[in-house]
Amino acid sequence: MTRVDFYVLEDAAPQGRERLACRLADKAFRLGQPVYIHTRSRDHAAALDDLLWTFRAGSFVPHELYGAADAADSPVLIGHEDPPGHAHTLLINLADTVPSFFSRFERVLEMVDQNQDNKLAGRERFRFYRDRGYALHTHTLSAQAEDE
Repeated sequence: MTRVDFYVLEDAAPQGRERLACRLADKAFRLGQPVYIHTRSRDHAAALDDLLWTFRAGSFVPHELYGAADAADSPVLIGHEDPPGHAHTLLINLADTVPSFFSRFERVLEMVDQNQDNKLAGRERFRFYRDRGYALHTHTLSAQAEDE
């Protein structure tokens, strides 16, 4: 059964959820775990694509937008519609809803911050997984931990 982890940020910093997604994708890449980052729109995917180049000085996370010619070889894919056709271990969900394909992945990471809309959407996603019997793991991250 898919493992579901919720990462709760204690603030509502601009791009906080996206920066955390970059950090988690970086860690997964270094551990050899293929990642698919699901965003809410094409523009959101493009913004995350840019952020992965700049979120931390000295880091390099090889990634592609899903659908690019050489995307199949990338360890980190970013998309907003259909899931990748090949296996990825980790799904990082930045969309407001649970993607219909989430159970294809070994793990799902959900990001929630203190922005009211994000918090409400996060609660809905939490209920969705809980009501279907998924074991949920919650990690609360302080602003200090986010900077490390």
